[in-house]
Amino acid sequence: MEQLHSLFLENILKNMSEGIMVIGFDGVIQFVNKSAFSILGLQEEATIGKKFASLFFENELNDDFSQAVLDSIYDRNKEHQAILKYYIDDKPIHLRVITSFLTENDEKIGVIIVFSDLSELVELQDAVKSMEKIKALNNQLEIRNKLISDTFGRFLSDDIVKHLLDSPEGLRLGGEKHELTILMSDLRGFTAMSERMDAGALIDMLNHYLGEMTDAIQNHHGSIIEFIGDGIFAIFGAPLSSEIHASEAVAAALEMQSKMEAINEWNKEQGYPALEMGIGINTGEVILGNIGSEKRTKYGVVGKHVNLAGRIESYTVGGQILISPTTKAQIKEELEIAKTMTVYPKGANGELELSLITGIGAPYDIHVSFADSVLTQLEHPIAVCFNKIDGKHEDSKALYGGLTAVARDGAVLETGTELDIYDNILINAGGKLFCKVVDKQNNGYVLQYTSIPTGYSAWLKSTKL
Repeated sequence: MEQLHSLFLENILKNMSEGIMVIGFDGVIQFVNKSAFSILGLQEEATIGKKFASLFFENELNDDFSQAVLDSIYDRNKEHQAILKYYIDDKPIHLRVITSFLTENDEKIGVIIVFSDLSELVELQDAVKSMEKIKALNNQLEIRNKLISDTFGRFLSDDIVKHLLDSPEGLRLGGEKHELTILMSDLRGFTAMSERMDAGALIDMLNHYLGEMTDAIQNHHGSIIEFIGDGIFAIFGAPLSSEIHASEAVAAALEMQSKMEAINEWNKEQGYPALEMGIGINTGEVILGNIGSEKRTKYGVVGKHVNLAGRIESYTVGGQILISPTTKAQIKEELEIAKTMTVYPKGANGELELSLITGIGAPYDIHVSFADSVLTQLEHPIAVCFNKIDGKHEDSKALYGGLTAVARDGAVLETGTELDIYDNILINAGGKLFCKVVDKQNNGYVLQYTSIPTGYSAWLKSTKL
């Protein structure tokens, strides 16, 4: 029975997955199971009956393993445990070594060494640590990218920032040709307004206005290239490609105009003047990309269609949206066109028919109202002195005429001076009254006010007495 028990025990030891080695106190190896041969890279015939020292001491790389075994042989008062590296042909594995004592008749006669290969567990642990480090680095990178994105996002649209950060070629100087739609907007008479407002109040008012306009543009996938004072320069169809960029631009413009009523309510509550905005839209092929030098680069758009968009915007009065024929031709949705007008912009080949847009159908369904001024005929003309405006510059030559009819936001001017449709003039009428010539009639020129001075009402009342 005792022999059977011994054979049973030996069979269990031989088939254990852990390595088992039994060493007498004389240093001779008495027993090694199959797992031990495999784990330690030993041959059975060269192990059993050999001195432990003769097998392991020559390899200095395994000094830690040898020392752990020697400690258990010489220190017979306690069991030992260690995790250490063991080298097989200079390739390390990680061993967990546990020693206990072989006893006979309650007397210690040798040492039992049990060892397990923990390499996969250690590698897994290292991988987990590596993943934790990678995760931490990724978190830091995300924070940095968010900081970059949030910072530059205040100077460029989100789509442009993403394009610059994500694309390997994003910061390379140069450009490519794209067909897209350009939107330009401008506040009427803002220059004169800025001269009479406190700087802090002016910036507060402008920031609120631009914030609302930015939302409207981005709601329809537009990308803001830049704010030019009170003006906005935006594009549709890039950097994110779109087949419906013309429709998106018109929808954005209509939403921009629809926000003006709420903006002016806010302005009134703050004690700020009412604002009026004109928007010009054009579609065509432009060059889009990074423009500048290695020291200073700007993501921009250049080309004749950009210039034409600016020209179209200059023909607008407050509340208007004018679009070019190329923009109109690309829009499949139903458009509400209040009227059309023929202009002869600089740089264009001949005449250009612009459409005044007040609405776009499904899926956008955005509509705004735009009513022409109702003029009241005056019993006696009001004599006025005026100057022509070329771009942003006032012509110093004084010109004379008379107002024969007036409205809330316009008038009829009779003058011997020849004026062209869409000329800008400045009348001294209780302050600087900026006007645009919008029509020519037999009895004079129809003017649309683009900026009304605070003293205009008192001036008009005094001149009519």
